[in-house]
Amino acid sequence: MTKIIMPRAGKRLPVFIKEEDIARLIDGLQNTDNWKGLNVKMLITFFYVTGMRLSELVNLKEKQIDSGKMHLKVLGKGNKERIIPINTELVKSIREYQQLKKKEFENPEDYLLVTEKGKKLYPKYVYLLISKYLGQELKTLDKKSPHVLRHTFATHLANNGADLNAIKELLGHSSLASTQVYTHNTIEKLKNVHRRAHPKS
Repeated sequence: MTKIIMPRAGKRLPVFIKEEDIARLIDGLQNTDNWKGLNVKMLITFFYVTGMRLSELVNLKEKQIDSGKMHLKVLGKGNKERIIPINTELVKSIREYQQLKKKEFENPEDYLLVTEKGKKLYPKYVYLLISKYLGQELKTLDKKSPHVLRHTFATHLANNGADLNAIKELLGHSSLASTQVYTHNTIEKLKNVHRRAHPKS
């Protein structure tokens, strides 16, 4: 029995949202008439634009954002700090959110994102909010969690030719092996293109 080699179990590919679906999802977040709606908009945008982990986002403080340099500092696993670039749209949304937070609450938290009561977000609040929204908008999606948006961030970067080492740094992975799973999605995409387009496929 000691000489029998077990077959290697294939890694499950990360579930991600298609580019056209995420664009439609974000476009539908423009009008928000309550604090929960505003939080959905901020969370979806943050997860997709930055690829942050849930724990990193709920612990993100205002002082970690540098609007002038268009980046934010994240304290990831093992207290490892990394810098993530952000775009002008996200900077604008952050500023609007901060202004509303100051108007709405007397002593707002140092943490960027807060609940309707002005308190720091907590993981379950975020998970339920995102899961509910993704469930309403993308009914065919296998998984509906904040982590799907992180996978979507990484997969879209890989599909559009980003260097794997750069994706590794943006995600805060300690090993390149953890990041390589996103190349499989790229290969699957190429296989589908080949299957549809090649006469002999």
